[in-house]
Amino acid sequence: MAQTGDQQHRTLLLAIARKDRHAFEALYVQVSPRLYGVALRMLKRPELADELLQDVFITIWDKAGNYNSDYSAPLTWMTNIVRNRAIDRLRRLEPADPSVDDDMDLLHDTDPGPLALFERGQSSQRLEDCMKQLSAEQRQSIFLAYYHSLSHAAIAKQMAQPLGTTKSWIRRGLAQLKGCLGL
Repeated sequence: MAQTGDQQHRTLLLAIARKDRHAFEALYVQVSPRLYGVALRMLKRPELADELLQDVFITIWDKAGNYNSDYSAPLTWMTNIVRNRAIDRLRRLEPADPSVDDDMDLLHDTDPGPLALFERGQSSQRLEDCMKQLSAEQRQSIFLAYYHSLSHAAIAKQMAQPLGTTKSWIRRGLAQLKGCLGL
């Protein structure tokens, strides 16, 4: 019987607590795109999200033994680490000038309303559903290109595939996404 994502993540975290590098690598491959997406949404800058993701995975390596499945699912635990680190980073980035802080309060009034958030959630779910229809290679190539901002050459190297193959995966995957999304 195949393990669910949560079961796999729990198993990997237990192995990481024992300092198993292969388990750490497997967990990184499985969850880094999602965690990077959370960091990028919060920080709005790819370079900050990259840096934060690296810090988060160091924390996961160091604290995997502290994970308790009675309190949360593994992905929830890791996402909370990302959120907390991103909030800390945003606080450090805020200007010390009190007049700028007053301006920041005004920005909160422009947050999207419930309908806009619902529609954005629907779009995200639709994109996620379409991504699931891609091959694993296409999905990974697109994540590396668009969520990690890697070049085609860097993706080819990371996936240990010829450059032309990775370009084809990305091109065909994007065409398939475009069709699925009705664009």
